[in-house]
Amino acid sequence: MKTKLALVVFILIGFAQAMAQNYTFKVLVNKGKNEVKAGKDWQTIKVGSSLNSADELKVAENSYIGLVHVSGKPLEVKQAGKYKVADLAAKVSGGANVLNKYADFILSSNTQKANGLQATGAVHRGSIIPLYLPSATQNPAIYNDVIIINWDAEKIPGPYTVKFKSLFDEELAKLDANESSLRIDLSDPSFTNEDNILVTVESKTDKNKVSEKYTLKRLSKADKARIKNALSEISAQTEDNTAINKLILAGFFEQNSLLIDAATALQEAIKLAPDVQMYRDLYNDFLIRNKLKDKPLNSK
Repeated sequence: MKTKLALVVFILIGFAQAMAQNYTFKVLVNKGKNEVKAGKDWQTIKVGSSLNSADELKVAENSYIGLVHVSGKPLEVKQAGKYKVADLAAKVSGGANVLNKYADFILSSNTQKANGLQATGAVHRGSIIPLYLPSATQNPAIYNDVIIINWDAEKIPGPYTVKFKSLFDEELAKLDANESSLRIDLSDPSFTNEDNILVTVESKTDKNKVSEKYTLKRLSKADKARIKNALSEISAQTEDNTAINKLILAGFFEQNSLLIDAATALQEAIKLAPDVQMYRDLYNDFLIRNKLKDKPLNSK
């Protein structure tokens, strides 16, 4: 897994310099034995490979490839077969170069991991049910209404009860979850008048086994308007519901310190491409990088 993740760091490194190079796509995510033909010979594709307009792409059965166009627009190819790179490029005309900023941000984070500069993970909080949410000092702000909360089920298996309360300890909602994640909509009337929402997860069979309290904090109107304006620069290019678009959005939210929104986007990417292990790896690295999860003791 480390080898695969290390390869991702070569994607779009020094993106300003890359823009001056003669390429059409960079490979951002790869699953399977996909190949590219540049000239006479077929060569195995690796994450970080460049595809030029004259090249031909061969996607193997049960494979997947996520590309980023030179303009910054993402494209994923899932159907087995041969493709002319020029034909693929014709599908992504009109991209926004600002997208490169967020792709580069994701990949520079992986560069730090490959070079051993990544954060070592969270300080162990001692919670019996660790939630993968930022603490109060890590800016638990939220832009989107719909978010996914995830937690560690290793010690305490489901089912669970997820409780939401106001700062005055008034119960706002109580939801059941069989798995270690829950999708919630903060536009629900239960949360309408609350800017700060406390959340805990407890075992449904043993209420003494409960997580610490975490806060979900809505952005101020001014900050939300600022994020909305920045997001509008890439929204048209990432509106399709694809895993690679969710990955780019995760980069946007992480760079804007919206860790809950970024984590949600990564989990949505996993659901959209459940057979692509690399998305799971990127999500796990995100959690460790942002100290939302402990780094395994045997990990280097």
